[in-house]
Amino acid sequence: MKRPSLAAVLVGLIPFTATCFSVVLWDRIYPVVFGLPFNFFWLVLWILVTPIVMSLAYRFDVPRKPKPPADVESGVR
Repeated sequence: MKRPSLAAVLVGLIPFTATCFSVVLWDRIYPVVFGLPFNFFWLVLWILVTPIVMSLAYRFDVPRKPKPPADVESGVR
């Protein structure tokens, strides 16, 4: 199993950081956004944004797949 690229790991840490370490920035009830207290809105927002960020991390990691050897491509064994 190959290790993930550094870029994929750093991009993958964005939602984790936004939900866990930014509490002091959004720990308040007011303002109300879309009828939700701001802290609840912030968490729901990151639940919805996380798949987008993870797909970006996947795109950073996909090009790192090893290419098959030349003899396999030509069909020679």
